[in-house]
Amino acid sequence: MATIYDVSELAGVSLATVSRVMNNNARVSDKTKQKVTAAMEALDYRPSAIAKGLASNKSGSVGVLISELHGPFYGMMMSAIETELRNADVHAIIAAGHSNAAEEKEAIEFLLSRKCDALVLWVESVSDKYLLELSKRSTPVFILGRKINGLAKNCITLDNHMGGYLAASHLAKMGHKKVAYISGPLWKKEAQDRLGGFKAALAEHKIKLNENLIYEGDYQEAGGQEGLQHLLKQRAKFSAVFCANDEMAAGAMSAARDLGLSLPQDLSIMGFDNVKYAEYVYPKLSTINYPVGQMASMAAKWVLKTVYNNKNIEVLNHFEPTLVERESVAKV
Repeated sequence: MATIYDVSELAGVSLATVSRVMNNNARVSDKTKQKVTAAMEALDYRPSAIAKGLASNKSGSVGVLISELHGPFYGMMMSAIETELRNADVHAIIAAGHSNAAEEKEAIEFLLSRKCDALVLWVESVSDKYLLELSKRSTPVFILGRKINGLAKNCITLDNHMGGYLAASHLAKMGHKKVAYISGPLWKKEAQDRLGGFKAALAEHKIKLNENLIYEGDYQEAGGQEGLQHLLKQRAKFSAVFCANDEMAAGAMSAARDLGLSLPQDLSIMGFDNVKYAEYVYPKLSTINYPVGQMASMAAKWVLKTVYNNKNIEVLNHFEPTLVERESVAKV
């Protein structure tokens, strides 16, 4: 198999010149380009990413770290980043951190070892201090879904407090006075913010929250099932339940049906995220739209602007959630 060294020797030019030709560098004359192209064709040479990077000092790859490789939320995130990068002839190298500090750090070091031109990180367990230290290294770092003081210009965030507020306000406006809540893991900042917004809206609508009707879930469907089963065993009655993500809402809907409840007549259920299947479950799920696809696409665009010098890109740091009304919340 031919190498860039073979092309260089046959064309009678340096390795750097061959790399410039492969990267369409304007500093190479047409005559030299023709010599290099002819040598590549004669040797049936296919350029590698390493060879292309010799002149540009770029690998043409971006490291992407997410929490999990499964689930619709992370699927939308990965797809948006990969599509944006691929359209610019840049490839994504994806790793998972599993919401564990040691595994997140290990994955980040792996991505750095692959000579990625930049990192896009969805991290939940590593400290702000670690991320600030990481940002001082030579590889640019962009953070999704989390705001780091001192690194805010490289962070793309959502107002999770507002999301929780919108959900509770909608339930209150639909006449629900007794509302339960299935939260995400409360060690996570966004789970705390959603709960905070939920409580603020209930207080604004003069609705007293029963702390026994708050269940800490895990963002998984099973957590939603277990959460609803737990809540229904409490002595306090409720007419609606807000789940901190759509996967738990789907689990709660399944558990409700297993118990013979009619939705939304007997129980209204609301989610958060607006993943694709939210409009296909029955009844169609009312939820809070988390524009994760747009945010992930923005992170990729930010990389293209900062690292690959695409100046014609507008960058937005902060996104707002919106209410999506469907059929899973009834008026009482």
